[in-house]
Amino acid sequence: MNDPRPLLVGVSARIYYPGSHGPLPGVFTKTLHYLEQSVAHWVLSGHAMAVMIPAVTKDSLVLRSDLDLDDYAAALDGLLLQGGNDVAPECYGETALQPDWAGDAVRDRYEIELIDAFVRAGKPVFGICRGLQLINVMHGGTLWQDIATQRPGAIAHREPGRYEHHHHAIEIVPGTRLAALYPGRARAIANSIHHQAIKDLAPGFEVEARCPDDGTIEAIRRSGPGFVAAVQWHPEFHAPDGPDDFDDRALLQDFLDACRAARRPR
Repeated sequence: MNDPRPLLVGVSARIYYPGSHGPLPGVFTKTLHYLEQSVAHWVLSGHAMAVMIPAVTKDSLVLRSDLDLDDYAAALDGLLLQGGNDVAPECYGETALQPDWAGDAVRDRYEIELIDAFVRAGKPVFGICRGLQLINVMHGGTLWQDIATQRPGAIAHREPGRYEHHHHAIEIVPGTRLAALYPGRARAIANSIHHQAIKDLAPGFEVEARCPDDGTIEAIRRSGPGFVAAVQWHPEFHAPDGPDDFDDRALLQDFLDACRAARRPR
């Protein structure tokens, strides 16, 4: 019998820190945890409910020990990781080559604990952009801190001022789950808004898509049982009238189908 209740998809919070964009009045003097509207709408487009999971930071009213992420993993049907700040290089055994690339270690710790809780609960995890990078790092992979300076032969994967309006080709790896979702589709155009990328792929993961122009990894999935997958592009920014011709609806539906399959009676 089908469960009529809508799926509840947990979404990791993006974090705004006071002073990070200069002196601003009002609410901007406080730490903010937020969910981008486009991410929420992407989840809603699959007839699922988006539930932001707040983080606990050093200036929170509660302590990290007061936050039981296992309760969120038990109550929700899956986890979606938003994009955002760089992953701290310390997470993969490096130091920041420039201060601007120091990343967000607070968010890293929170999301790593969150991913671990959902995986242990047998719930699907899907990462977007930074989410792909963090999933790779927490499982033993590494990152290029800056594609432009560390891989001078690579194409531009981000153009200042254009944000989601910058695009490039992606090539789907045959024989993968992603290829099965898009039969007969070898290439597509997707948005590209990142200056970091996977350097060493984490053990136990397979590449599902690459940039054909420079080999940059664009999609990954964990091998074996369970659902842990991620893409480097932003499916929530897909514009029906834009140059990006990759229809992300099958990607979302596959994640939500896994959420439904993992749902346990409450």
